[in-house]
Amino acid sequence: MGKPWEPIKYKTAKELNDKIEEYFDSVHEEIDITITGLVLFLGFESRQSFYDYEKKDGYTYTIKKARLRIENSYEKSLRKDGRTGDIFALKNFGWRDKQEFDINANIETDSTFEIVKKDADS
Repeated sequence: MGKPWEPIKYKTAKELNDKIEEYFDSVHEEIDITITGLVLFLGFESRQSFYDYEKKDGYTYTIKKARLRIENSYEKSLRKDGRTGDIFALKNFGWRDKQEFDINANIETDSTFEIVKKDADS
């Protein structure tokens, strides 16, 4: 996890979860909930250090749930205000623009073809 010299900040998932709950309780407006805000509140020096905890035994659920709560905040904001920044943030959570194209074309013609054998004398 992380850099070899990076100290373990949270010895148990419960300790980390309690601190995450403290972050969500401290934010007054839902619009102020962000990944970087949470990461800074938890005392990490980078988002990657926070994400690395997801790979640690016992911490996966805690990190995924926190990320989902933040993603939910952006999703609600997008429905309410439709801001481009919310779209960008959701794309960082794995959302994507998707367009579907039907490339199968059914072409109907009323053309008839006649096969004529050409004589050698013609």
